[in-house]
Amino acid sequence: MTDTSTETRSVIVEREIAHPPEKIWRALTQPHLIEEWLMKNDFKPETGHQFTLSGDWGAVDCTVTEVEANRSLAYTWDAFGLESVVTWTLTPTSNGTRLRMEQAGFKADASHDQFYAGAEASWPQFVAKLEDLLSRMD
Repeated sequence: MTDTSTETRSVIVEREIAHPPEKIWRALTQPHLIEEWLMKNDFKPETGHQFTLSGDWGAVDCTVTEVEANRSLAYTWDAFGLESVVTWTLTPTSNGTRLRMEQAGFKADASHDQFYAGAEASWPQFVAKLEDLLSRMD
């Protein structure tokens, strides 16, 4: 029998985006831009910075855990009993950037099925909004 109490699942969204990492980084780290594709926030790209993402449905408490400009960004994502980590990875390619978003830490049991399903549905929409924003940015 497998011990599922320690097993976790991740939601991963990967895209090839025809913009340089520096431009995508701005959209991932500037509060007014984050608000356009994700939620209202008081984000700062500083390790240890605590911030809140807020939407009509409630709020997410977050803490920045990793900042490597134009390459990777990670923050905790704590809401409604879900404690997870969102990690963005930017890899330069010949056509732009390979963007990878991973939200890790969903328990592999029924207690997190709703969170997991919600993240699976929401993140592709958030990334599509991010791509739309990038196409309008200078």
